[in-house]
Amino acid sequence: MMINLNRKIVLITGGSKGIGEACVRLFAKANSQVAFTYNSAATSAAKLVNELTSITKIKSYKININESYGIEEKVNQIISDFGKIDILVNNAGIWKFGKSESISIEEWEETIRINLTGTFIFTKAVIPIMKKNHFGRIINISSTAGQRGEPFHSHYAASKGGVISFTKSLAAELGEFNINVNCVAPGWVISDMTKEVFDNVNEREEIRKNIPIKKIATPDDIAGPVLFLASELANYINGEILNVNGGSVLCG
Repeated sequence: MMINLNRKIVLITGGSKGIGEACVRLFAKANSQVAFTYNSAATSAAKLVNELTSITKIKSYKININESYGIEEKVNQIISDFGKIDILVNNAGIWKFGKSESISIEEWEETIRINLTGTFIFTKAVIPIMKKNHFGRIINISSTAGQRGEPFHSHYAASKGGVISFTKSLAAELGEFNINVNCVAPGWVISDMTKEVFDNVNEREEIRKNIPIKKIATPDDIAGPVLFLASELANYINGEILNVNGGSVLCG
């Protein structure tokens, strides 16, 4: 592998499955030490740690982002366990169907709290150590929905649009401290989150045909660009929204 993150410490939220798991695996292979969070997938998290512990220092942390209190304390615990955090990948999120007139306040606030406020809290918690070390790379996972909107997922689109604006704001604010903040915006990805959609063979095929490269992304297809943005190859990239969608949404 060309990219080597030797001696770098990465924190990946929602790292037990999907895009997060792919990032955990790829960052471990790139020689970084890995801390990752999970909520309900304890078995998957333990399996991932057992599988990768022979090649790097890796540890999982149970955090329920829907209950935002205690997150900063957990991040401080991670810093104590690993000595620092060089790279933060804000990946944890939810995606739920909802007609705009039917979404309850509770459903709206849950999506905003996990997808947007969670990103804010983790980011806020790592900024002091990154400033102290005069180095940091923050990569936020957004979505094409945050760029163009998404019918029947307006709460999700609003949260991911917020992540994009948050990314740009931080890039301008933190750049002078050698902290680069960027965003990866995937389109359709085969994962647990989209399983219900892709279980419908006809719908899956229709989605695939509408992507210019005629392929639906796997989590690995997203993890690669995330690793790139964390590497020295991307040292002069700051405030970028990197579209990873096979050409299905041409914006940004």
